[in-house]
Amino acid sequence: MFNSTLKQLSALLAQKKLSSAELTQSYLDRIAQRNPELNAFLTVDAEKSLAQARAADAQIAAGKAQPLTGIPVAHKDIFCAQGWLTTCGSKMLANFVSPYDAHVVEKLNAAGAVILGKTNMDEFAMGSSSETGFFGAVKNPWDPTRVAGGSSGGSAAAVAARIAPVAIGTDTGGSIRQPAALTGICGLKPTYGVVSRYGMIAFASSLDQGGPMAKSAEDLALMLNVMAGFDARDSTSLERPEEDYSRLLDVRLTGDRSKPLGGLRIGVPKEYFGAGLGADVGAAVEAALVQFEKLGAVRVSIALPNSGLSVPAYYVIAPAEASSNLSRFDGVRYGYRAAEYGDLTEMYRKTRAQGFGAEVKRRILIGTYVLSHGYYDAYYLKAQKIRRLIAQDFAQAFKQCDLILGPTTPGVAFGLGSMSSDPVQMYLLDIYTTAANLAGLPAMSIPCGFGEGGLPVGLQLAGDYFSEARMLQAAHQYQLATDWHLRQPAGME
Repeated sequence: MFNSTLKQLSALLAQKKLSSAELTQSYLDRIAQRNPELNAFLTVDAEKSLAQARAADAQIAAGKAQPLTGIPVAHKDIFCAQGWLTTCGSKMLANFVSPYDAHVVEKLNAAGAVILGKTNMDEFAMGSSSETGFFGAVKNPWDPTRVAGGSSGGSAAAVAARIAPVAIGTDTGGSIRQPAALTGICGLKPTYGVVSRYGMIAFASSLDQGGPMAKSAEDLALMLNVMAGFDARDSTSLERPEEDYSRLLDVRLTGDRSKPLGGLRIGVPKEYFGAGLGADVGAAVEAALVQFEKLGAVRVSIALPNSGLSVPAYYVIAPAEASSNLSRFDGVRYGYRAAEYGDLTEMYRKTRAQGFGAEVKRRILIGTYVLSHGYYDAYYLKAQKIRRLIAQDFAQAFKQCDLILGPTTPGVAFGLGSMSSDPVQMYLLDIYTTAANLAGLPAMSIPCGFGEGGLPVGLQLAGDYFSEARMLQAAHQYQLATDWHLRQPAGME
């Protein structure tokens, strides 16, 4: 059951072979057994979850079931959910119970999904290893001495360990794709604006995007069908016709059954396969490329000349936006407030000093600096110009190819604490992922093999705007021909 796809679980529920209450209780029992080692979940409320599950069973009995009705879903603790503790992994919000639902949570609830719990993360989504959170690090199910990636590490670990069938996360510079790669699951960052940011606690507003995390591309498509949609409360939400993201999964591009991806042009950026890429990761990605060619795809050499500037541009723009977004956490309106202070200024200072962790403080300081008088033009404005160049590189590339393929991360999961003292080295882990966020493009990571220490390797696929269905089609056909996405950590069966 714990290895079943969403379609299989939905069929079991529809056939009354399993109730949502039974399914939810099974996962709650599994969380109680395995979460103490992994620290993937921060909040579990069995009473709330089982109440939703019983309501889902009633919908199924009444013949009103939808594809996700009765399916338990883990939510990254950055999404507000009414009546649920919503901490963003921070001491600043350690006692905050949300009075409303995020748009994504509303849509999943309306679809009959069950909130299984809230998952651990880097504090305010700032990190690449899920080690910066106030509630401790997330452990990788493949090796608990290694990181699970970040910032959506809790959601990734929960799916990888089979203590949640699917999860939702957020991706600001790779925070869905990178932990998906390091834990051997699938993760999708949609085109910017496809999924509403309403009720998703902001880190960097022009970069943040919610998305699904699951065991397979097919499951991602079913999740995105529910998560996507216009929301008038989010000024960056895109008003588009409703789309079925699973519509192309089994569509073959040629009549040759052995070449379902015949003619698909896959761009391979030379910049992604140079210095810095681990040999083990490079070998697994190359083997995946060969498999795509066997399926009929055509390899096309492309160039993304400004991709090397994506990390420095990102780490100017994202902290700048964070310094603005996090100014609301001042001890006045909600969240943590320092216990002792002499005046208002001291209250602000002590509250923020005590409530924020080291990485969040670092990024607020960087952001405030690059936005300050005398430095705005030199740093922030220049980073925005580079952002435009990166987007133009992708536009040129997609004239030559349909999808872009490369590694998701330079290496496999690293040891807990091994990079804590070197933030620059940590930032460089996002070298292949940040560009898609800067350009607002859709991108996803799927498992493609194993590297050093028997740890998972992730393959990244990126597409032009609104090409999620085509990306999911390519990933699904690859997964029909391989079994990397079916592998699971020892002892997690």
